[in-house]
Amino acid sequence: MSNDLNQEFVGDLVVGLDAGGTRTRAVLATAEDGRPLGEGAAGPGNALTVPVPRITEHLVEAIAQAVPEAARARVVAVAGGFAGATAASTEEPGHVNARTALTAALRRLDIPADRIRVCSDIEAAFASAPGTPADGLALVAGTGAVALRITDRRSTATVDGDGWLLGDDGSGFWIGRSAVRAALRMADGRGPTTILAGSVGQALGVPAEALPGADWSRTHRETYRMHVLPAVMAELPIRLARFAPLVVEAAEDKDTVAEGILDEAADQLTDTARALNPTRGERIVATGGLLGPEGPLTAPLTARLHTLGLTLDWVPDGCRGAIALARLAHDGDDR
Repeated sequence: MSNDLNQEFVGDLVVGLDAGGTRTRAVLATAEDGRPLGEGAAGPGNALTVPVPRITEHLVEAIAQAVPEAARARVVAVAGGFAGATAASTEEPGHVNARTALTAALRRLDIPADRIRVCSDIEAAFASAPGTPADGLALVAGTGAVALRITDRRSTATVDGDGWLLGDDGSGFWIGRSAVRAALRMADGRGPTTILAGSVGQALGVPAEALPGADWSRTHRETYRMHVLPAVMAELPIRLARFAPLVVEAAEDKDTVAEGILDEAADQLTDTARALNPTRGERIVATGGLLGPEGPLTAPLTARLHTLGLTLDWVPDGCRGAIALARLAHDGDDR
């Protein structure tokens, strides 16, 4: 979406922000009906891992793209969903960092927003569902995985989201790590045959002669392992998530190991949602690449949640929800 810098802006305007670990998006919309008018994007905005000055710069860049100078005096409310923040406590470090950065960014752009609302990116994603729900469950399954209970538009209970070292079960990282584990186990003789050994090896630059074949000798297996382990260890652990698509491709080719990994991932996410003690018919809003319209876990997870009386309501991100929350803040609803 692009802005028409020559258009005449009338009426009150709001800004919605979705600031995650990869990028920050800003959307300008009408306060009356939430109709989008412009958008912008910049670098990451995680309120716990990105320094406040950098978050501020990214917010300035994204908001400046979304809101032309001619429209800035009409902005009456801004709401931002930030990774690492929450609406549950204004004293929580992520919330403080996000509000500090957002206040500074608006001041630099001469945007006199009367109301500023800060929440987590997941709380904003939950509000993106039709009807701007106030209560229910939110499930995120992308690189990481977490489920939240939302009450009065604030997180009141969390399951998982514990990061690559301690949790994120069923996530893209978890699936990618499982792919490499399966490949190594096939190589050392502890695991069943899987085409993941070949695809993972190719992705990591294993010499062709050491890749699995009809005559995969012990010498070739050792060469395979000597390439795979250093290549994996040289990268940040979270980079294992990049192997998740290889599992999806292998499962499409009916590789039983890959199918088992995806089935277990769906089981893990089901357990995560179940831990929030959902009631039958309760809304569960999902986001993240694993659960989108083309997501590899959408069908198996939907089937599992159906047995709990739950259905997935998928949203792409938190921008629409942030706009809705800004409109509510303008109307005096600060829940």
